[in-house]
Amino acid sequence: MIIEPKVRNFICLTAHPIGCASAVNRQIEYVKSQPPIEGPKRALIIGASTGYGLASRIAITFGLQADTIGVMLEKPSRGKRTATAGFYNNKAFEEAARSEGRVAITINDDAFSKECKDQTIAAIKEHLGQVDLIIYSLAAPRRTDADGTTWSSVIKPTGETFVGKTLNLSDNTVDTATLEPATDEEVEATIKVMGGEDWSDWLYALQNAGVLADNAVTIAYSYIGPEMTHAIYRDGSIGQAKKDLYRTADQLRDEFSDKNLTARVSVNKAVVTQASAAIPSVSLYISVLYKLMKEEGTHEGCIQQMHRLLAEKIFGENGVLLDENGLIRMDDWEMKPELQAQIKDIWQRISTENIDELADVDGYWEDFYNMFGFHLPDVDYTADVTDY
Repeated sequence: MIIEPKVRNFICLTAHPIGCASAVNRQIEYVKSQPPIEGPKRALIIGASTGYGLASRIAITFGLQADTIGVMLEKPSRGKRTATAGFYNNKAFEEAARSEGRVAITINDDAFSKECKDQTIAAIKEHLGQVDLIIYSLAAPRRTDADGTTWSSVIKPTGETFVGKTLNLSDNTVDTATLEPATDEEVEATIKVMGGEDWSDWLYALQNAGVLADNAVTIAYSYIGPEMTHAIYRDGSIGQAKKDLYRTADQLRDEFSDKNLTARVSVNKAVVTQASAAIPSVSLYISVLYKLMKEEGTHEGCIQQMHRLLAEKIFGENGVLLDENGLIRMDDWEMKPELQAQIKDIWQRISTENIDELADVDGYWEDFYNMFGFHLPDVDYTADVTDY
């Protein structure tokens, strides 16, 4: 079968297995080109199939030389329908990691469920004994509780209607996004899905099973972003969930103080992911940000971010580096005041007529297609794919 990208809105409905493998191997080669990192050797990555979760697993495996168990929820191929990109990503990752003698076990199940936690714990006991590094990088639209209640997250402002510029992904024009505010029930549901409750559930499950090592490190991921997206992100329904995540980090350090647990939240840079593509205004902001950061030589993708997180912000010679609010700031280069001032100026001027001059829309789309294994320079996309 000749596999081509089929894009609908901000989702690609197909994935290319050879292209996904190429993208994974490019990330691996980047980590191998960097100095090794000293740190934990037994890691659990919750949400390991794409974006920052996948990059974390790669950086941990080939930077820390650690064994890993990854949790994902991805679909294999069915008939003429390809597998999801995350499925191909972890298949390629496992092959590369095992070829170098590393343990690489992937649990394909709903991370919110008790069954998944039990299955993961059993794998830890069998293959690792305990874990001393836990990455929580889960991005999911809904969560079903143990009692069967399903919560669905929303991307909405709170308090007032949001009206702002956005990139219309159907024709690459500057458009206006309008979103009505979330109800109290929708905010509560978003906190349930994207807040810190499940992160805490995982840590307690690991502790109760005896597989959480003393002096372990656990990191969850977040984003804050610029002023022009605050209404929909930092101050919106997602932002309320992230505030809950921050509170959870504080609670985990207190409640696991006898184990000397390090629990922190890393605020990462804006990058093209399946999650970020769904948030109005963020796609346009990323396009502007990419252009400026590439021009000044500070642009980072997921793998550069995650390697720098491990090498400089967590396991560097100065230990865990925090801002005044106790957060790890991987968005430090993005949020430089002089850069944000440039973006604010461009934001006021950008339109469909000048978007090619003021933003890197092509770079946005290149990263988008790369997520699904397309537009990789070393892949022959005219070749028949028989193993998918």
